[in-house]
Amino acid sequence: MTTLTKPPAESVLVRRPGPRELHPTRTHRRRRALELSLALAVPVFLLLLWQLAAAQAWIDDRVYPAPSTILADGWDRAAAGELWPDVWATLKRVLGGYAAGTAAGYALGLLMGSLSLVRAALEPLLDALYVVPKLALLPVFLNMFGLGEGPQVALVATTVFFFVWISTMSAVMAIPSGHRDAGRVFGASRWQMFRHVLLPASLPAVLVGARIAAGVAVLVIVASEQIAATNGLGHLIFDSRALFQNDVMFVGIVCVAILGVLFSELIRFAGRLLTPWAPRDRGRGQS
Repeated sequence: MTTLTKPPAESVLVRRPGPRELHPTRTHRRRRALELSLALAVPVFLLLLWQLAAAQAWIDDRVYPAPSTILADGWDRAAAGELWPDVWATLKRVLGGYAAGTAAGYALGLLMGSLSLVRAALEPLLDALYVVPKLALLPVFLNMFGLGEGPQVALVATTVFFFVWISTMSAVMAIPSGHRDAGRVFGASRWQMFRHVLLPASLPAVLVGARIAAGVAVLVIVASEQIAATNGLGHLIFDSRALFQNDVMFVGIVCVAILGVLFSELIRFAGRLLTPWAPRDRGRGQS
């Protein structure tokens, strides 16, 4: 005799909305407040620890001056007008080289990403030049442009060029072929294909490379100014170290850090304005 059993009742999973769904704006503000608090708490804690170590003589404050000493010295130099010429000299070189390198890198990356024959002809040569340390090219630029601003600007432009070229070429090559086919079906001209297909599809990735290049440009110009310049933050750092003015040296290092952060954030802000359709980095607005 066969016994028929009743199948068990199906279990139903009920998911109740949480605070993120019920109050998305409030949750996002709390998350942003937590992120900002952590971003500020870590450097503040390290500075306080540094200050305490200098005050308790755990470290030699002649070699590692306390943050309060560095701040006071930087304030005095800024008030006396001794700091701003070096800041302006570095900023001018970075902006000039960055603009030139970005324009050249984007134009060539777009061309090589779109035309396979151009890519086949130029990519091996550019790959070989890319791996050459950029500071090794400084003597070449000194021979070409002589002393002055030319070698510094050319070195920054060369460094930025490779970062922007690689990101642009990779972004254009990664565009799905269906996007291009759709443009051709609608009879798009070369300009319309660039304006409505290539540019919006590749720009987010290009701006990521541009933001990386912004930080590297500051690093390169500081190193270059330590070797072949008579002013600028790099020269200030190197010269003050040679004169055992460690407080001035750290003032220059802090200025470089601030300049690099501001420059990188400026590129990030420009990217948000130019690509409102792209996902925001660091999970902003998506947590």
